Parts: sequence; structure tokens; C-alpha cells
Amino acid sequence: MPVLFFIAPFFMSRKVVELFYDVVSPYSWLGFEVLCRYRNVWNIDLKLKPAYLGGVMHSSGNRPPGLVPNKFLYMATDLHRLAEYFGVPLSPPSNPAEVMFEKGSLPAMRFVTAVAEKHKDDDALVEKVSRELWTRIWSTDQDITQPASLTEAGLKAGLSASEVEELLHLATSQTVKDKLKNVTKQALDHKAFGFPLTVCHVNGKPEVFFGSDRFELMAHCIGEKWVGPRPTKPTAKM
Repeated sequence: MPVLFFIAPFFMSRKVVELFYDVVSPYSWLGFEVLCRYRNVWNIDLKLKPAYLGGVMHSSGNRPPGLVPNKFLYMATDLHRLAEYFGVPLSPPSNPAEVMFEKGSLPAMRFVTAVAEKHKDDDALVEKVSRELWTRIWSTDQDITQPASLTEAGLKAGLSASEVEELLHLATSQTVKDKLKNVTKQALDHKAFGFPLTVCHVNGKPEVFFGSDRFELMAHCIGEKWVGPRPTKPTAKM
């Protein structure tokens, strides 16, 4: 009983941080990796919220970088610098416009949503599958739209062949389609216009941050400390 007395208040005080993301977004990968690293550094309960960037862009009226030539050219240089700074193996695909704007990510995000639906309250597999999909598109220049591609990502994430088959079937269900639409709407309810979108719940109020360059401000708002993109895990106290 004495142990529970001291542990319970710690968990009760953890701040909920929601990360809305889409694997088609390289900046989402940066935000995803940093928040996963800080999950055991900051006093937060990280909730992964796979959503559909295409729906957010359309509903918010935002314009993709590919429609702004100078912005698109800048992005290549920006991602190279960010990959080194954040320690994430970002390497733009050979045809980023085709990957981002023609093929899109709807099948991939339905697959991730199926994983989230089947493994509710357990983000471990969602994290692994998401990372494998980001690696395919933004590191090894591979497809993320075909069932065979999703199968390979699922297997590399540790799922069995039978589980992957079940998840591919679930990804086509109305339940998963509705879930993805609902989570995307949640992001839009927070006035999202792109990803990553991070929502920190502080004292009953949502504090919303866009992008992968707001961590220092985020830390200030939640009463934590930003120590760079690759923090050292705190040593357990005896």
C-alpha cells in the first residue's frame, strides 16, 4: 500500500500530449521521434493520433509545398539539415511530388488506424508500424500504398503474417474509415492546417502547436525543460 500511495499521484499528474500525424509528412516524422524520446523525459502521457493529412489540407484550404515552387525547393535543403540535427534518417524520395501529392497516404493511414483500432490503449505497435512506413517513404524510397508494401512494413514492425492479413482486411472496413475521418476531424477541431499537430492538455486547456520546431515553447507551456532533440534518459532515483 505505501508504494501505491507514492506512485499514484505521479501518474495522475502526467500531462496528456496528443500527436496528430500522417506518414506522408516528413516533418511529422521529426515531431514523432522527438516526442517518443521525450516520453520518458518529460512527465507526459503521449497519445499517438494517426490522421489523414489530405483531409486536413482540403478542409483548411492550405496549399501543399508542391504548389509553391520556392517552398518546395527550400524543403529539400531544410530536410537535409533537419535529418542531421534531429538524428532521423530522412532522405527525400526520388519523386517526392508523386509520393506526396499523387499517390498520397490514405491506404497507409487506414492501415495504421486499423492497428490502433485493434490494439486500443496500446500505442507500442502503432509506433512501430508508423516508423516502418516513414522509413519506407522517407528513407529508403519505397511504396506505402500497395498491400504488399503495407505487409512488409507490418512484418518488420513485429506483426505476424496472419495479423497483417487481418489488419489489411480491417483497414478496408467502414469502422476504420470512420475512425480515421473522426481523428482527422479532431485535428480540424483544433484548427489544424497541416501536420504534425501537437495538442498539450494543460490545466484543462488544450495548447496547440504546429510543426516540428516548437518544442522549446511546448516545454515552457507544460512546465518541462527542452534539452535538445536527443535527450539523455534520466537516471532512475533509488
